Amino acid sequence: MSKYLPTGNEFVSLPTIREDDGAIEAIGFLYMAQKGMIEVRGDDVCPLMAPFISLKDANGNYPPAALSDLRWRRENYWIPVLEANASDVRLCATYFTPVGERGFGLRMSLCSDTDVSVRFGLNGRWATAMHCVNEEKELDGVKNCFASDWNHSILFDFRSGYPLFSFAPMADQPIESTFASNNGVIDYTLYQDCDLKAHEEKTLTFYWGIGFEEVAAATSAQEMLRRGWDWEYSKTANWLQKRICKMPTEKLSEIYNTNLFFCMFYSTGLTLDTEELICATSRSPRYYVSAAYWDRDTLLWSYPAILDADAKLAKQILFYIFGRQRRNLGVHSRYIDGTMLEPGFELDELMAPVVALNGYVEKTSDRAILEERQIRDGIAEILEKLAAEKHLSVDLYASFLQPSDDMCAYPYLTYDNMLVWLVLQKLSALYPDSYGDLAKQAERVKTAIYEHCVYHDESGNPYFAWAVDLEGHHSIYDEPPGSLQLMSYYGFCEENDEIWQNTLKVIRSPKYEYSFSDQPIAEIGCAHAPYPWVLSMCNSMLCGHEQQAWRELETLEMDNGIACESVDPVEGFCRTGAAFATAAGFLCHSLRVSVEKKKV
Repeated sequence: MSKYLPTGNEFVSLPTIREDDGAIEAIGFLYMAQKGMIEVRGDDVCPLMAPFISLKDANGNYPPAALSDLRWRRENYWIPVLEANASDVRLCATYFTPVGERGFGLRMSLCSDTDVSVRFGLNGRWATAMHCVNEEKELDGVKNCFASDWNHSILFDFRSGYPLFSFAPMADQPIESTFASNNGVIDYTLYQDCDLKAHEEKTLTFYWGIGFEEVAAATSAQEMLRRGWDWEYSKTANWLQKRICKMPTEKLSEIYNTNLFFCMFYSTGLTLDTEELICATSRSPRYYVSAAYWDRDTLLWSYPAILDADAKLAKQILFYIFGRQRRNLGVHSRYIDGTMLEPGFELDELMAPVVALNGYVEKTSDRAILEERQIRDGIAEILEKLAAEKHLSVDLYASFLQPSDDMCAYPYLTYDNMLVWLVLQKLSALYPDSYGDLAKQAERVKTAIYEHCVYHDESGNPYFAWAVDLEGHHSIYDEPPGSLQLMSYYGFCEENDEIWQNTLKVIRSPKYEYSFSDQPIAEIGCAHAPYPWVLSMCNSMLCGHEQQAWRELETLEMDNGIACESVDPVEGFCRTGAAFATAAGFLCHSLRVSVEKKKV
């Protein structure tokens, strides 16, 4: 199975750059009218795009030279660079998605110790255009490739009655272009022939632009060409470097920064057709519920890391949440345009916007945002929805689904009601004139949690139940997506709270069904994915088990260094949920918080 090195920017994602040959399997972009993401792909026979090198033989032909001894690195923790050999020629290929540009670049640099005649460039196949929102469906329409004066090369577009999208290459030197179409599959080659002198370096850069139709695509490539590689690279490198954060070891620094940029570019993005900022679980179709929106995933997991790195982007996210997404806050999942995808009420998701808003105000001291009409209206609607879930006589609130999105065995979840306590308390402080009285209700919720959600084991030790029905039944359970381990992190109790500490002992014990405490990756799973969760490592870093989590991270493979849902308990490779962009954010935030706490 191939390993991948994803990269991308606000407009374009390259989620599947293959580690074993440098091929780009797909180009992705967001599309508001399609409520999700479109991916342009090759097929199982030929990828969408791949660098190639051919050496001229005695007969004047150019047979391909296989790449060998492939070595990868990431510049500034985000820009993939491939070094490889092709017979006597050494290749360096840089896969570059400049910030702020509607496209990407691929630079190929060649050198050799001997004189050699070379043909090199890109070839590939456009086989499909896929619509991606959780499931993948091939789009009906016509794929076209034609010569265009706009880029003095070939240009691709997709039409479904009218243009839907287009993409186009432009090189920084004269190149040859060929293409052939057969049964709707387009094969193409972009290349240059050169006589490479010994120890000479030859560089060729391909810029690819995307757009609604051919003019937009070609001029997007032209913009990068006109700016030049050095200018674009310097701008992007400066952007990345301003957000890089050093961790105690180089391995932890690599994990933090690569996952931070993956979170920023794969859990947010700009739509091609409307240029609006959106949030999503992941812009990679390798994640099993990609290109859709969850309040919890965005606001409790990715948002804290984005706020740590880029307060301006964090503010824009809040306006998206309290704008397009507002009418369905608390609903299981939605499309990127705010309409409902999967129905089902989730209490933690209803609370998430206020948790994020409070975090933003505390971080930036920007209280002006609190008076924005859409923010105030959104909070009023959240409180109205919350009131409808309150028990008639007990100060606890029900949820239909758990933080894993699975059904609740009992409706009153301790973790979820802890978030209710937090939100009511924070709203009373954010809006003392309007919601000051909510502090009293917050204390009543806290009292109800201790009265109705605390049980005792056979030895009389108290612990927090996972959920209760207020009729005498409770469950001993935990879920990494919304864990009891976070109660101290959110300030509900002190770290030395006896009940909370006993709860940690119960769910981290080898006797607990989903504990892997006797395994090398000694984290917690749940019924949704019965392996150690990466989110559980995050929870460990926030509940006093940071040393254990750091050791695990130092050896963990995850999804080739990117956060996934769960990992193998022994070897640490991805078991479920590859390319999990919002979890990547919480991994970064948890790591940063735990490191900063140790410095105090």
